[in-house]
Amino acid sequence: MLNPIDATPVIRDGGAVGQYPGQIHEGVAWWIGACLVVTQKVTRIAVAHDRHPVITDFTERLCRGAINAQHYACNVRYLGNQTEDQLRKALTHFGGIPGAWLSAETANDITTVRVRLYDRHGRVLVGLGQVRIGVGMSRWQVGQAPLQRARNVCSSRTTW
Repeated sequence: MLNPIDATPVIRDGGAVGQYPGQIHEGVAWWIGACLVVTQKVTRIAVAHDRHPVITDFTERLCRGAINAQHYACNVRYLGNQTEDQLRKALTHFGGIPGAWLSAETANDITTVRVRLYDRHGRVLVGLGQVRIGVGMSRWQVGQAPLQRARNVCSSRTTW
């Protein structure tokens, strides 16, 4: 990434979470969008958010990352303001496609951004913790994420 982050507290199974500004920035969303497409090997995803003012830029960058992910030419279905449950239902409605839900909350002048990723079955995507190790060891430019490694370590399962 052009603007490196401390990946250990930010990149987690299920996506990413961090304080903005500081721990997380819009470039992380680009990287997460690209990783979602490449790890799931898909040409379609759905993206929704909670309408928090900070989330607009994160959502746009995630969509760009997904569209530009290697040779997948991903078609992003932008759903706008939806609840997380509405997104999960939409993933099924659209024929079982992966998706991302972005949200933010501000308390005591601190904004926390969350990007949650889902597989084609509506289950939280896991395995990003292994990719996080690679992010922490290297400084990649946006668009040069460890995509081959991401393919090998990301899977999905139901988490509670």
